[in-house]
Amino acid sequence: MRIRNAEERDAQGIIEIILPVIRAGETYTIDRDMSEYDALMYWTGPDKETFVAEEDGVILGTYYMRTNQSGGGRHVCNCGYMTHASATGRGVARRMCEHSLQHAVARGFRAMQFNFVVSTNERAVRLWQSLGFEIVGRIPEAFQHPVHGYVDALVMHRRLS
Repeated sequence: MRIRNAEERDAQGIIEIILPVIRAGETYTIDRDMSEYDALMYWTGPDKETFVAEEDGVILGTYYMRTNQSGGGRHVCNCGYMTHASATGRGVARRMCEHSLQHAVARGFRAMQFNFVVSTNERAVRLWQSLGFEIVGRIPEAFQHPVHGYVDALVMHRRLS
C-alpha cells in the first residue's frame, strides 16, 4: 500500500469513500445531505493537506491534515480519516494514521488532536488508543447518532515530541 498526496485526478476515488460515510451520518459532524461537490471541497479544501492510500492504483482510503487552531495553537494538527467500505479491516486506517504521525513530525507539529471522535465508533477509538492517543475529554451527548440517539464525543490527543 502506498500513501501519497492527493491529486485532482483522485477526486472520484475520494468521493466514493467519503460520500457513503457522510451519508451514513454515524461518525462525522457533517451535513448528511451535502452535495458531492461540497463534500469534496470539505475534504480537500485549501486549509487541508489531503492524502490517499492506494494499492494497485485503487484508492482504499483518504485522510487530511490541518492545523487544529491558528495562532498560539498552530503547533497542534488535526486529521480526519476515511476508508473505503471494501477495505475495512485491512489495516488501511492504521497505515494512514502512522503516515500522518510521521508527516506531522516532519511538518513541525508537536501534537495531534482529534476534536470529536464519536464514542460509538469503537473501532476507531481502539485504533487511536493503540497508536498512543489518550482520551483527554468527553462531551456528553454531543452527537446525534442516527441509530443510537444522543451519544458522547471524545477528544483524543497525542504528543509527537
